[in-house]
This record gives sequence, C-alpha cells and structure tokens, in this order.
Amino acid sequence: MSSYNTSAFTQTTSSGQYQVALSSLAFLFFIIGFITCLNDILIPHLKNVFDLTYAQASLIQFCFFGAYFVASVPAGWLVKVIGYKSSIVVGLLLSSAGCVLFYPASALQTYPLFLFALFVLATGFTLLQVAMNPYVTILGPESKAASRLTLTQAFNSLGTAIAPFFGSLLILSGTTALVGSPEYKIQEAESVQIPYLVLSALLILVAILFTRLRLPQMSVSSDAKVSLNTKEPILKERHLLFGIIAIFAYVGGEVSLGSYLVSFMQQPEIAGLQEHDAGKLLSYYWGGAMVGRFVGAIVMKKVAASVVLSFNAIAAFVLVSVGIFNYGDVAMWALLSVGLFNSIMFPTIFSLAVRGLGSNTSRASGFLCAAIVGGAIVPVIQGVLADYIDLHWSFLVPLCCYLYIIYYGIDGHKRGKNFSDR
Repeated sequence: MSSYNTSAFTQTTSSGQYQVALSSLAFLFFIIGFITCLNDILIPHLKNVFDLTYAQASLIQFCFFGAYFVASVPAGWLVKVIGYKSSIVVGLLLSSAGCVLFYPASALQTYPLFLFALFVLATGFTLLQVAMNPYVTILGPESKAASRLTLTQAFNSLGTAIAPFFGSLLILSGTTALVGSPEYKIQEAESVQIPYLVLSALLILVAILFTRLRLPQMSVSSDAKVSLNTKEPILKERHLLFGIIAIFAYVGGEVSLGSYLVSFMQQPEIAGLQEHDAGKLLSYYWGGAMVGRFVGAIVMKKVAASVVLSFNAIAAFVLVSVGIFNYGDVAMWALLSVGLFNSIMFPTIFSLAVRGLGSNTSRASGFLCAAIVGGAIVPVIQGVLADYIDLHWSFLVPLCCYLYIIYYGIDGHKRGKNFSDR
C-alpha cells in the first residue's frame, strides 16, 4: 500500500521544525474556529435586522458551509499543485477578502451580499482545512494521528469558545436607536463592520508570517507497494465512504445546535434570556468542545479512537434527547453540554476515514471536507422544521445525526472489502 514514509520524514525534520509546524497549524485552527463560531451570533443578529424566518436565517450557514462542498475537491487539486504551505497562504488571503466584503454588505444593508461575503470567507477556510487536516495526520506516526489532530483542533475549539463572548459584546451589544426604527436597523447592520475589518487585517498578517515560516515537507515512500491506483475512484473504500457521511452528520448536527441555541435559550419556557445574554452562554457549548478535545487527545493515546467516538456519540444522543423532552434549565444545560462530547468527533472521524489510504490521503481529504456541507444543509432542514412545527422539537434533526455517528464508531469505520469487490 502506498503510504507516507513518516519515519523518514521525522528523521529529516528537526524537532524544532516539527513543533513550529504543529504550533502554527494550531494557531490557524484557532482563527478558523473563532470566525466560524461568529456565525452563531450573526444568525439571531441578522434575523432581527432583516426580519427573517428561521429558514431564511439558516441561509447564513447554508452559504458558509455550502462553500466547503463547492470548493473542497478543487482545493484538493490546488494543494497537490502548489503544495501545503502555498495553499495555506492563498486560503488566508481569500478569507481576508471575505471579511472585507462585510463592510459594503452592512453599508448597503443587503442580506444577499452578506451571504456572498460568507461564501467567499468559507471558500478560503475550505482551502485551509483541505491543506491542514492531512498535513497534521502526517506529522508523526499514523497510530497517533487521531490524538494529534484532536490536539491541534482543540485550539479550534478555543476559538469557538471565546467567539460568542466577544461576538455578543461587539455585535449583540445593542444600539442607541429606538428598536424597530430605520436608524436601529442601520446601526445594527453596521455593528459588524469593525469586527470583520479587524479580522481581515489579522488574516493578512498571518498570511505574511506563513510566507516566512519554514515548514517541513512531506515525503512519500518510493518503494511502497501501491494498492490504490490514484486514477481509480477512492470512494470504493468502505470506511472512507461511511466516514464522509459521518462528517456530514457530525458537522450538520454540531452547527444546527450552535445555530439555534441562542434562540432556544430566549424561549420563555426554556430560560427567557435576552439575546446578548444567551449569546454569552453559548460559550459553554463551544468551551465544552475545547475541554473535550484536550482531554480526548490524552485519552486516545491509550484508548482506541473508535471506542472514544462511540462513547461520545452515545452521550451526545442522550443529552439531545434530554433537551428535547424537557424544559427549563434541564433542557438548556443538556443541549449546552453536548459540546463536550462533540469535541473529538471531527478529528476522530477524519483520521479513521483516511486510515490506510497512503498517497490518496489528500484526495480523500477533499471529499471529507466537501462533506462539511452538512453544516449547510442540516441547519436549513431544522430551520424549516422550526418554522412549521416548533423550535423545541426541531432538535430531532441533530438527534438523527448523532444516531448515525454511533453506527460509524461501532461498525462503519471498519475496513472491509471494497464495494467494487463485492
């Protein structure tokens, strides 16, 4: 089987370069997490500014995560052509351009332009994810790939944990104008301008710094046996195909929960919180994911990744069930606690899905990142259900997502006969 020669790789790479590479990628995961989580603040914010339904507001996530589906496969091709480091720089600059577009979108008070800005921003993030995830899995032994990817993505969760707090302060802090007046809508729309311009400048700065970093190059074993022809479809691999579905389900479930938790906590029968207070509490949801990833990175050094994934998926399923069938603080804290068990799911599913794919890892990464489109589709489904039935019962949608992840952790991740061989 074609595989990355990680032993040769680590021998030719100084420990300093190794640490610099992981630290740099961890910082990028932090930035991606921070900006992505601001979508959960934008949804209730723009819902009020433009008088949107839940389904219309969910288009924020649809356009953002839809970019992953559109751009992932081309991004995988680009990474092969220009390399990991150059792809990261291009991704940062593209994301910066998306942040800049928030300024004219808010000035013109045009919801479609906001959606386009999010699409451009997410396209840059797609390129970053396609380049970064497989790169982290290669920076060391394959057996520890899940632990290593979980550790670096813990910094992604650190970004998502603090983003709701700062987003609430800067975006949901309120205006001096009378609610419902034209001045109110103008001030509310313009409240996103400065935060996103600052983020744009930060992304450009990081891109400049990355051009100066000396990151280790990946080495492919030239004498390894090849069992996967690069011209053959890799989706015949059972564990990869089921892993793509699992990524779709995981991202869809996680994003749906994050998207509607603020509105959920505003419900009188749940907590009756003000928008900015509910936004701050959202930090517990994403903060739990941060804690869980740091803990998971340690646990998976001793416990099989599939076992940890199954346990966490079952716990998430139980907590969402408690949130659906209860009210008040019990329901609120049950759903907020799901973040703790979401923590290790993405990196664990990703590492299980690419296991044994060797030189096809970057191609598989493109398909897996395309599955992040679950974050675009599942929230829309939940939004439609919330509009036509009830927000509370709409959480049945992410509940179904966790049910599938339980299956993947127990059986779907196993490598068996290729579908074409059956």
